[in-house]
Amino acid sequence: MSDKIIRQLDIKTGELMEGCLVYVPYRPKFRGGWFMAFQEAFLEMAKDREMTGEVVRVLHYFFGKLDFENYIHLAQSEIAAALGLQKTNVSRAVKILCDKSIILKGPKVGRSATYRLNSHYGWKGKVKNFESERRQRFKLIRGGKDTPADKEDGETAE
Repeated sequence: MSDKIIRQLDIKTGELMEGCLVYVPYRPKFRGGWFMAFQEAFLEMAKDREMTGEVVRVLHYFFGKLDFENYIHLAQSEIAAALGLQKTNVSRAVKILCDKSIILKGPKVGRSATYRLNSHYGWKGKVKNFESERRQRFKLIRGGKDTPADKEDGETAE
């Protein structure tokens, strides 16, 4: 470690001050939507021959409407109107996305369906909740059984 001391001189008062002034440029706060996306999942989708045109456009619209914890509340008629597509084409695209488990279908709220983006593809929300979501998803895949690896991570059987 160096024994150097950085000082600066206030030319108006003649005061010698410890340390130095650092310029930090103005950084505007980030405004707008955001979410984490996972490259491996995007590579999978790029290789999938069913992921074309209208399906990808509908998926991008879902991405744009993604809410915290990956929830999406949309009517297919809203998607059709926003993208200039026929409702039947939107319905087919949503079915493909659901069949591939990219979008997970939830309960209806009124006349609109609810969806959730599969956390394998992306996440919008707190990282702590994401880790919990992924653990729960893997537990479901394994049939709800705890493995020795789970117990090493500090998890206990429920």
